[in-house]
This record gives sequence, structure tokens and C-alpha cells, in this order.
Amino acid sequence: MSSVTTDNFYSELPSFSDFSNVADLGNYRPVPDGWYVLAADIVSSGQAVASGRYKDVNMTGAAVIAAVLNSVGRERVPFVFGGDGAMLLVPPEDLQKGCDALAGVVDLARQVMELELRAAAIPVADIRQRGGDIRVRKYLLSPGNHLAMIVGDGLEIADNVLKDPEAVRPYAVSSEDVALPPLDGLSCRWEPLPARNGHIVSLIVKPAGRRPLGELMDRVAEEIGFNPLIDEAQTRLADKTRLKFRFPPKGLRVEVNLASAGNLARGWVMTVVECMFFVWSYTTGMRVGPFDPKKYFRELSLNTDHRKIGDSLQLVLDLTPTQLSALQTCLATAYEDGDVIFGLHVSNEALMTCFVQDIGNSQHIHFVDGSNGGLSMAAAEFKKRQASAQMT
Repeated sequence: MSSVTTDNFYSELPSFSDFSNVADLGNYRPVPDGWYVLAADIVSSGQAVASGRYKDVNMTGAAVIAAVLNSVGRERVPFVFGGDGAMLLVPPEDLQKGCDALAGVVDLARQVMELELRAAAIPVADIRQRGGDIRVRKYLLSPGNHLAMIVGDGLEIADNVLKDPEAVRPYAVSSEDVALPPLDGLSCRWEPLPARNGHIVSLIVKPAGRRPLGELMDRVAEEIGFNPLIDEAQTRLADKTRLKFRFPPKGLRVEVNLASAGNLARGWVMTVVECMFFVWSYTTGMRVGPFDPKKYFRELSLNTDHRKIGDSLQLVLDLTPTQLSALQTCLATAYEDGDVIFGLHVSNEALMTCFVQDIGNSQHIHFVDGSNGGLSMAAAEFKKRQASAQMT
């Protein structure tokens, strides 16, 4: 039992590489009671999205992950990116470092981005007392890069606590007298990824009845022509033919304002120089220092979070109008039958925010979401359907 009560729980967790096995609930391991959920999301993110600030929202959510992983260590912390926020799990030994990093992002979001980020540190034991659980698997994207798959309704409970002003009070993370968070490696330099088939669909799906997730996705596959759990080639978004880089990148202002808030002048100079070297390497295909473009693009297409489980299955897909219509009909029928809760948002492109910790050692991960609200808007629709189902 010692292996599940120490701070190395996640780093020593076996990984799996076949995403079609993600719905095998028997292989998920319970997170130790002594661990904590670091929860963060942007207040009124829908209003920010409506005013055209979704890239700001997206970048701030990714900053939460970057700050905590830079402070605690990438191998020790399971996390799930939610578009307008994030959930991370930290051992008690790293709680203070994680909270300090999170508090720094809260302060930075308020001062630099003019966004209110609420944040809390909630004990896993308290979530279990509230009737939930948190169980984890580690999905291997490429050697050295993993995504956490999390089930048990514990993240949903943490989200409800976070958004309840009274319930969150004992767990709230203070942002007074904090240092700048470590956001090294956080960037947003790629152009939006265009929809080739017509629609980028941000989708959240959760079984609500007796039909398991795998069976529900088989049902979806019959309608749209592929199974997102199995057909990896059909789901991949960040391939080189879709990636476009312009100089200067549109997201450069957001990146510099967040990652270099302590010294904007130095941040601008360093970022522009990095971009110039990248453009040269990108166009010539030649290596620059530790950056090998051929290797990087091969890894980048794998190291994205367009398929994940954070209590529910979250997907970002590129669908034709016919596939989208079939998907909506299929899910609406399953919802009426009591088999599923879902939320869905449609846009014409996807956004990608990058977190590169060590490019020479292939340590980088890329957060993908639909534009104009993506997963955060899908989550709002999901919760409406969930509330409606609970009332019937």
C-alpha cells in the first residue's frame, strides 16, 4: 500500500498507449486521500468569449498548468485542461509550491489580463466525503509525454465547490503577496488550425445510464463513420499540413504579457528572436540548437490533448456537415433515452496553446480547443442538460 500513499503515485503509475482502452474503468487507480485537487477557472468566461477574448481565456487556463508543472515537476502532477481553466492533482509534499504557483497566476490574470481567476485547493479526502472519487490512468502520447485520464465524478464535485462562494471558502487560494508564477515554455505562436471538413466540434460526453462509454461511442461511430476512441488518424488535428506560422504571431502579445510580465522589454526581445530562429528553421528544415524541426513536427502531432477524460470524455473533432448533423441526432436521441449527457460547441477552427519544457529532450505538450468558446461553451451546455435530466 505504500506505493499509493506517497508523493510518487503518478510518476510510478504504469502508462497505456492504446486510447481505445481508455474506457476500461478497472484499470484506473484511486488517488491517495492525502492528495489535493488544485482547481481554477475564469469567472464569467462566457462574457470574455463573447467579446472576442477566447485566446486570452485559453492562454490563462493553460498558464495554470504551466505554472504548477514548472513548480512541482511534470512527472508528478496529473492535470486536465478545460479551456477556461484547469484541474491538477498534487501530493501533500507539493501543496504549498502548487498553491503559490496557482496564486501567482490568479494575480497575474487579474493585473495583466483583466480576468478574474478563482482558485482552490480541495483535499481528495473531502471530495470522497462528498460522494465522489478520483481515479487516474496515465496515457502515453509519446515517450516522456503523458496525459492523465480521470474518472469518478471527483473533478465535477471540485468544480461545483469552486463555483460555490460559501462551499469554496475553506479551500480558496489566496493571491495576496505572491510572486510571479514560473511560466517558462508557455506560448501561443501557431495560427488557428482550420477545419478541413467544415466544422471543428468541441464535444463533452458522459454516460448517464446503463450503456458504458465504449458502447455509446460505437453507436456514434455508426453515424459519423469513425470511432474517436479507436481511429486515431481521423481525430488528429495538429499535423504539419494544417500548421501555419506567421511573423509576428497573432498571439504574441498575450504570450509576452503573461510569461514575461516581470520584464516586458526583455520578454519581447527574447520572444521575437526565438520566433525569427523558428521561422528560419521552419522554412529551411534545418536544426537550430536543440530544435530539430522534423522531429518536433512528428512529436507535435502526437502530443496534443484533443482526446481526454476528465470525468467525461472530451473531444475536439473535425467533422463534415453531414457528420455533425448525424452526431447531433445520435446524441440527442441517446439523451432522450437517458443514456448520455452531452455538450457540444461548433466553430470553424481550433486554437493551440503550447507548453514546451525541454525541446531537446522532446518534452512538450499542446492544448487544443475549438475557437470561440470551445470546451468551456460545451461544458455550459453539458451542465444545462445535466441539470434538466436531474429534475426529471
